[in-house]
Amino acid sequence: METSLGRLVIYTSKIDQMVQFYAKHFGFSVLRTEGDRIVELRAQTSGISLLLHPAAAKQKEGQVLVKLVFDVENVAAFCEVAKGDGLDFGKIHKAGGYEFANAKDPSRNSIQVSSRAFRK
Repeated sequence: METSLGRLVIYTSKIDQMVQFYAKHFGFSVLRTEGDRIVELRAQTSGISLLLHPAAAKQKEGQVLVKLVFDVENVAAFCEVAKGDGLDFGKIHKAGGYEFANAKDPSRNSIQVSSRAFRK
C-alpha cells in the first residue's frame, strides 16, 4: 500500500498570526470550516498542507525537533524579499551544492528556505 505525506499539524496558541505569516511569506491559502477548530493552510503548489491546531495550555511552542523546509531556487533573492516583508532569515549557508537559511515562525517553530531540491 502506497502512502504520501499530505499534512503537517502545528500546535499553536497564535492561530491568526500563523495564518497571516504563512499566507504572506509562503503563499498558502487559508481554509476555515465552520465548527472546525483546525485551520488548514494549503500550498499553492503540490506541497503538503499545514494544519494549525490550537495548543493546549501545557503544550510548549517552538519545538526544535521539527523544521519546516521550503524549496526555493534562489535563497538570497527569497530572503531579500522576505526581509522587505518583515521576515528576517539568518546567515545564508552553503553546503554540498546548495544554500539554505533559517528563521522562526510566530510560534517559534524552526523554518528554513533551501535550494537543495534544485541542486544539480
